[in-house]
Amino acid sequence: MNQFDSNNSHQDHSATNDDDSLVALDINAADSIDDETLDTFYDRKYLLSVMMATLDYMNARINDGLTLPYFADIDSELWQDKPKTLDIYITDEIEGQALNLEARGKDYATNILSYPSELPVAIIGLMPTLSLGELIICHEVMVREAQEQDKTVAQHISHLLIHGVLHLLGFDHELGEAEQDEMERFEIEILAGLNLPNPYL
Repeated sequence: MNQFDSNNSHQDHSATNDDDSLVALDINAADSIDDETLDTFYDRKYLLSVMMATLDYMNARINDGLTLPYFADIDSELWQDKPKTLDIYITDEIEGQALNLEARGKDYATNILSYPSELPVAIIGLMPTLSLGELIICHEVMVREAQEQDKTVAQHISHLLIHGVLHLLGFDHELGEAEQDEMERFEIEILAGLNLPNPYL
């Protein structure tokens, strides 16, 4: 049974959307992640809807004067108008541990890793699309956390994807209490817009 009540297959590794704020979502997985897992937990249409909700929310905050930390040097209208791309990679606990050690010096698998695109402003201005970067989800950790926190897998995936995208935009809850509060507020409000509960209660 699909967690998201959809019959979409993962085998088409890219998806396009009519909304200009996100032009492509590319989902790939380690060889150890089987087709059934991808079809059950990583429905493309659902993941795209979460990404779109996140970008739409952030666009509204930009209109209110918010600056995206990793894109502070880019004209806000250019950022909003530029079609976005996002890569998602699903992996297992073994590779997840190795990647977390390499990226953060922590020798355990974490739920999600964020790799911002870090493109120079001049390059972004010339490109037809804006790459947000890549999110790497450790499936086993994600499922285990959902069970421990008494959440559905769909709820936890949604939260992690929003959390990861905010990291790709430069928000970081580890910088201090104010930054943590801001990031959590964004996550709660985006999830509410998707009719999903506050993950911190």
